[in-house]
Amino acid sequence: MEATRSDDVPGFRAKRRKELLTFAVLAFGIWPIVAVGAVGGYGFLVWMYQIVYGPPGPHDIHPAPPGSAE
Repeated sequence: MEATRSDDVPGFRAKRRKELLTFAVLAFGIWPIVAVGAVGGYGFLVWMYQIVYGPPGPHDIHPAPPGSAE
């Protein structure tokens, strides 16, 4: 026997509530934590790289010789 539309309403509502709860947990719980972790991890990698290799910028700066036009 085929289920009528009125018999399926409670199941539909329960499924929709579960999907909305799953969306809310993902959108407002898990993904913000993942985003903060990714940005923080990248910042940590850059920080460690600069500790080992030094900060970016000119490295071999020598003073101009006396009498030069620089």
